[in-house]
Amino acid sequence: MTRHATFGAAVFGMAIAAGGMVAAQDCKDPDVLRFSMIPTEETTQELSLYDPMVSKLKTATGKDVEFFLPTSYASVVEAMLGGFVDIGMHGPYSYVIAQEKDPSLKVFATYAKHKGHFQEEGPGYKAVLVSRSDSGIETLEDLPGTVVGLTDPASTSGNLLPRVSFTEVIGKDLEEEFSRVVYTGGHDLSAMAVYEGQVDVAFVATHRLDNVIDRGLVKMEDFHVIWSSPVIPQDPFVVSGKLCDELVEKITAAFLTLGETEEGREYLKNVNASKFVAMTDADYDIIRALKKAKDEK
Repeated sequence: MTRHATFGAAVFGMAIAAGGMVAAQDCKDPDVLRFSMIPTEETTQELSLYDPMVSKLKTATGKDVEFFLPTSYASVVEAMLGGFVDIGMHGPYSYVIAQEKDPSLKVFATYAKHKGHFQEEGPGYKAVLVSRSDSGIETLEDLPGTVVGLTDPASTSGNLLPRVSFTEVIGKDLEEEFSRVVYTGGHDLSAMAVYEGQVDVAFVATHRLDNVIDRGLVKMEDFHVIWSSPVIPQDPFVVSGKLCDELVEKITAAFLTLGETEEGREYLKNVNASKFVAMTDADYDIIRALKKAKDEK
């Protein structure tokens, strides 16, 4: 397994440009599969966590697998669109953005999460607006003039839901409600920004907030939930539409059967999931509806 801890848009750009010079084929059956994931609390902690997943992919496909960790959601989108990455884990919103540009991209699976501190059981999650529990900020009426943290412009729970579902509740844009709107760069950073008083409140995904608690950086009782979004589907695992169908079937099977081995079960435990479940493009239509509402605004 080849590991690259982080790399910027320049490296992705060069790789994409190189990929673009390869002649188009009816389908792609590469000797090496390139796999990338949006930066999360899990991926930024320890890349060896993903060894069981990579090992299963190697065994199922008979191919080498290179794992890349980019610096932003957009990097994964551009890498897949450019043909540099074959398999990617996106956020629901960033997947919809990518799929609009390349309709051949195929979602095939996502996690079914265990019930956690804020996370509910199953293949869905929520965005929650949280404050520090001792801040005195407890209701919607306490929000005007405070500082709010978002995560990434392409984040579902850290940008799309706040700008669509939450603004419908308060009847105004975020910039009108809050004195300042800042992007922290990650759900863990948003949670810690609230805890450390760098922002007053922040929108965080329930399972990502659980991760920060499980790492011992904060406690559940440190946070007060002011608002929760509707349930939305978990992060989609996506394959390039250029890959041959037989290869896609092997990749899909590798993920859906990961929990059948002791090593795979340990991996799932480490990401607070019970298993992978099959997903289709239609499962993310709720995100398309949210994106349409945001674009129309």
